[in-house]
Amino acid sequence: MFKDVLRDLMKEKGINQKELSINAGIPQTTISGWMCAGKLPDYSGLIKLAEYFEVSADVLLEIEK
Repeated sequence: MFKDVLRDLMKEKGINQKELSINAGIPQTTISGWMCAGKLPDYSGLIKLAEYFEVSADVLLEIEK
């Protein structure tokens, strides 16, 4: 699931939701929605996450490992 991938990437970087929000330019409420409510990011959020974590969108969406 997307939220598990995101949680793992955050753990690897040693950051929390607030730090991800600041560093990636994504509102913390949006990140919380992804992690707690199981929502998926829109295109803009997906691109910001991929750039920040230096992974492809495919990895984030578990299309490619």
